[in-house]
Amino acid sequence: MQTLNATTNDFFEQLTTMGLLSSSELDDAINQATADNVPLVRYLCQQGLVNEKQFAQAISQEFDIEFFNLDQHIPSNASISLIDRDLLYQHLLLPLFVKDNQLFIATPEPFEDTVWNQIKFNARMPVVPVLVEYSKIIRIRAKWLNSSVQALSDSLNIKAEEYVVAEDTASFTLTEERNLDSEAPIVRFLNRIISAAIEAKASDIHFEPYDKHFRVRFRIDGLLRDIFSPPSSWSSRIASRVKIMADLDITERRIPQDGRIRVSPDGRNLVDLRVNTLPLQFGEKIVMRILDASMTTLGIDELGYEDDQRVNYLTLLNKPQGMILVTGPTGSGKTVSLYTGLGILNTDERNISTAEDPVEINISGINQTQINSKAGYDFPTAMRAFLRQDPDVIMVGEIRDLETAEIAVKAAQTGHLVLSTLHTNSSTETLNRLLNMGLSTFNVATSVSLIIAQRLARKLCTNCRQTKSKLPAEVLREEGLTDIGIDSERFTLFEAVGCDQCVQGYSGRVGIYETLVITPEISSVILSGGSATDILHAAKQQGFRTMRTSALRKVVSGIISMEEANRITTN
Repeated sequence: MQTLNATTNDFFEQLTTMGLLSSSELDDAINQATADNVPLVRYLCQQGLVNEKQFAQAISQEFDIEFFNLDQHIPSNASISLIDRDLLYQHLLLPLFVKDNQLFIATPEPFEDTVWNQIKFNARMPVVPVLVEYSKIIRIRAKWLNSSVQALSDSLNIKAEEYVVAEDTASFTLTEERNLDSEAPIVRFLNRIISAAIEAKASDIHFEPYDKHFRVRFRIDGLLRDIFSPPSSWSSRIASRVKIMADLDITERRIPQDGRIRVSPDGRNLVDLRVNTLPLQFGEKIVMRILDASMTTLGIDELGYEDDQRVNYLTLLNKPQGMILVTGPTGSGKTVSLYTGLGILNTDERNISTAEDPVEINISGINQTQINSKAGYDFPTAMRAFLRQDPDVIMVGEIRDLETAEIAVKAAQTGHLVLSTLHTNSSTETLNRLLNMGLSTFNVATSVSLIIAQRLARKLCTNCRQTKSKLPAEVLREEGLTDIGIDSERFTLFEAVGCDQCVQGYSGRVGIYETLVITPEISSVILSGGSATDILHAAKQQGFRTMRTSALRKVVSGIISMEEANRITTN
C-alpha cells in the first residue's frame, strides 16, 4: 500500500494551486494509485495528468533536489553495478556517476528514504538523488540495463507514452496519443503489451491468472520469460478486452475459445495474432500467438540449413511428385520450413492448395483452407476435395491418422508433390510412425522422398559472446565433438554473457536440421522391414548427419553455445 508522509502530502496538494492539475484529478489519482499499488508520481505521469518537465522541476524546487537533464549524460555500467539489481528493477532509479566519493542517482520519484538508505549501505558511499523527467529515465533505463527483458518489463509498467486502440472494420491500430484521459487503462495496457511483444520479437504472449497474483509472460527465442505482474483485479477485465478484440463471446467463460486479432503497431504494417482462451480455477488464461507474415518471405539461406541439407530440400521441392515431411516437437519451426518451401513453389504455373488447422499466415497465390472439425470438415475431407481441383502441390498441416496418411500417399504416387508435418523426434523415427499408423512398407518406401527433422536453437549474441575456457579432451569426447572429426586445437568454443543488445547472451534463433533423403538403398531397408536403427545405419553410410552432429557443427562455428546444443539435443 502506498504511503505518503505529511510533507509530501502537502506538496501534492500544492500541485493544484500551481495549475498542474485539478483537485478532482488529484483526488482520483491518489485513490486509483493506492488501489493499484502504484507510486503517485508514476501514476500521474502514466496517465498524462501532468506536464513531466514542470512536474519534475516543481519537485526539485520544493525538496531542494537538483534537476538533471538526462539528454546530456550517458550513464556508465560501472555506476549501474553499484546498485543491487533487485532495487534497480523495483524502483525508478538510474545510477549516473561517482563524483567526490558520492554516487549520483537519477529518479523522478525521490520520496522513499528507506530505498536511499539501502543504496547507501550497499554502495558504501553517500548517495545524491537528482530529479529527472519520467519518460527520459524510462528510455535510458531500457537502453542501459543489462537485461533487455527486465528493461522491457519496466517499460510496460512505467512508460509515459501509452497506446490506444482505434477500431475499424479490419484491424486494431496501435497509435501513440498525448491525451489519453478518456481511454481505459486496460486498453492502453493491452496495446502496450502487444506492441512490446512485437518489438521484442516474441512468438507468444501469456496472460495467466492465479489465486493471489496475475502475470504476463513472453516467449522469446523459444523460452518463456516473466515480463510483468499487473494487479490481479485486472484479470477479468483483460480477458474481456481481448475477447472484444478477437470477436469472441464475452459472456462465455466455461469453455475454451479461439479467435484472431489484426493489429498495426506502427499504423502501417499489419500483424496477425491467434488468440486462445482457457478457463482455469482463478479466471481465464489467454495465449496470443504472434503470426509474423515475414516468415513467408524468408529465403532458405536464412533458416540455418547447411549446404548439403539446403540442396537436398531444394532438389526434392522441385520434383513433380513425392512427399516431403517436416518433423519435430511443437515450436521447432516446422511451419517456417513449410512456408519457405511453399514460397519457393508459389509461381503462376502451379496450383497450390493447403489444409491448415488453423491457417496461420495468409499467402497470396496459394489456396488455403481452414479445417473445421465441428462441421465435419477435416484433413481427409479437404484433401479429397483438393484431388478434384487439379492440384500440383498439396500441403496438409499434419498427418494425424491413417486416413490422412493414405490420401497423402495416393496423392504423392499419382503425380503430386505433398508437404506435411508429423510430431516425431527424428527423421528415422518418422518412418516407423507411418508404418505404425498402418501404412504398408511399399507405400512408405515409394511415396516419401525427404524427411526433415528440426529444432530451433538460440543464437549467441555476437556483441557479447566470450571465449570459453578450453575443455579437457575427456569432456570433448563425452560431448561428441571428437566424433565429428574436429581437432580441439583448431576451434574456439563460445559462451553466453549478456548485454543491452540481447537476452541473457542470446539473440534470435537458428534451425538445427537432419535431412533424410529416401534413396533406393534406404527404400530397400524399409521394404525389408528394417528398424529405425537399421535405417539410421544405412543413412550414415551415405553421409547422413544426426541432429546432434548438426548442432555440434553450429557450436564449432560459434553460432550456438555448447549449453544450447545440450538443451535441444541428446548425445
